[in-house]
Amino acid sequence: MTTDTYELTVTREFIAQHFLTVPDPGPEGVPHSHHFTVEIRFAGPELGEYGYLVDIDDVEAILEDLEERYRDTLLNDLDEFDGLNPSIEHFARLFGDRVADALTDPNPEHLRIRMWEDDVSWASHSRRLDG
Repeated sequence: MTTDTYELTVTREFIAQHFLTVPDPGPEGVPHSHHFTVEIRFAGPELGEYGYLVDIDDVEAILEDLEERYRDTLLNDLDEFDGLNPSIEHFARLFGDRVADALTDPNPEHLRIRMWEDDVSWASHSRRLDG
């Protein structure tokens, strides 16, 4: 038995700042900027009425709001990072939380956020979506 899966990916770039809060973070312990690239990937077995897994315009609207929230911001100052080291791993999960909360389309069953910190490294976070 074959299980078909559709995927849709949308990316966005922005610059934000942070500083790490772990013991002895070295130069990463002072505020500095990163050029973040976020890849949002949706997956699911079925398309909606119009042949979309999820409407790209809806995803773009969610990304506009998130870019506005994070662009040129010190991540450490945001409520969602309270008590957390603002690592790229935490940022990927928290970004995904906001995408999942804003998504109204029931078709995608899976969401993966892949986030690059400059062009050196990336982290990702995946979750099932409740449709």
